Amino acid sequence: MTEPQIFKGLAGVTADTTAVSKVNPETNSLLYRGYPVQELAAAVDFEDVAWLLWYGELPSESEAQGFRDRERASRALAENVKAAIDLLPLSCHPMDVARTAVSVIGANHPKAEDSSPGSELEKAVELFAAFPAAVAYDQRRRRGQEPIAPREDLGYSANFLWMTFGEEAAPEVVDAFNTSMILYAEHSFNASTFTARVITSTLADLHSAVTGAIGALKGALHGGANEAVMHTFEEIGIRKDEPAEDAAARARTWMEDALAQKKKVMGFGHRVYKNGDSRVPTMKAALDAMVKHYGRAEILGLYEGLETAMQEAKNIKPNLDYPAGPTYHLMGFDTAMFTPLFIAARITGWTAHIMEQRAANSLIRPLAAYNGPEERHLP
Repeated sequence: MTEPQIFKGLAGVTADTTAVSKVNPETNSLLYRGYPVQELAAAVDFEDVAWLLWYGELPSESEAQGFRDRERASRALAENVKAAIDLLPLSCHPMDVARTAVSVIGANHPKAEDSSPGSELEKAVELFAAFPAAVAYDQRRRRGQEPIAPREDLGYSANFLWMTFGEEAAPEVVDAFNTSMILYAEHSFNASTFTARVITSTLADLHSAVTGAIGALKGALHGGANEAVMHTFEEIGIRKDEPAEDAAARARTWMEDALAQKKKVMGFGHRVYKNGDSRVPTMKAALDAMVKHYGRAEILGLYEGLETAMQEAKNIKPNLDYPAGPTYHLMGFDTAMFTPLFIAARITGWTAHIMEQRAANSLIRPLAAYNGPEERHLP
């Protein structure tokens, strides 16, 4: 009998087609519906990218305005979502809160079991709009602060920052946050997206698929690297007002010791990009802007010291999480909230894939090669 070929972790297996995104190997660019993500980040708002991922084209002026009106009217959290969050212990990870909030939002929806294209889009838009309030609510409750209601006069990114911190963010901070949301929005058949598609393939509802995707993203081998980057910075020691060159020297020493001990250093390398993550230069520019805005040169010193030491020792380049983590730190987000920020962005990509899977569905049910005991019987 011929032994079946095993593709552990489905490595190298092409499971389906997608029109949502791809990495173009010729330009090393991540493309959303054909557009390089760095061009989108430089030119449009996150709301426009959400529309692009769902509809396949950038919105016209009237479509963009109509979408903004719908999104802004759907931002408030239902009282039972807040109540569910309040029941969770402050000791739990914010990803547990995110998973629970999405589940309750789904249970609330009057079209929860309606999987028609129009209803799926409606649910995607409303989840996209309401989820930032859950993240902001959770950070504020952990700090003992009162929640801040959303504002309909602010764009998505500006409102997210308003609900979290209770003050209007400077334009450059809004721009940097908008950039991060666009860069995190989508990345083909990654583990959480594939999880969402597997769940959708069973004909489960949209919110179940997103909840499952959050569970996949919680794992250390998928999400959480942006948090881990800040834990590295904190282990080295963040010394406010330290000269950048001194911080860089300490970071280099830390990296050399870590590599000598064969420690895994998060924020570097990527399974898809062999010549460096194409999203990094755009996110690094956003980090540079935040370092300048907040006057925190020591953060840049730590960043560049680690990056240089890793490059010289292993020739491994940073991935998106590496500049994103310190950017969120400078904005004032608690480190544990970084992966829920990833969710806020990736809801757009996940739901685009859910709708694509639904439109041409086939149950995803791979085979397994059994390697247990042969048939046996009780005595």
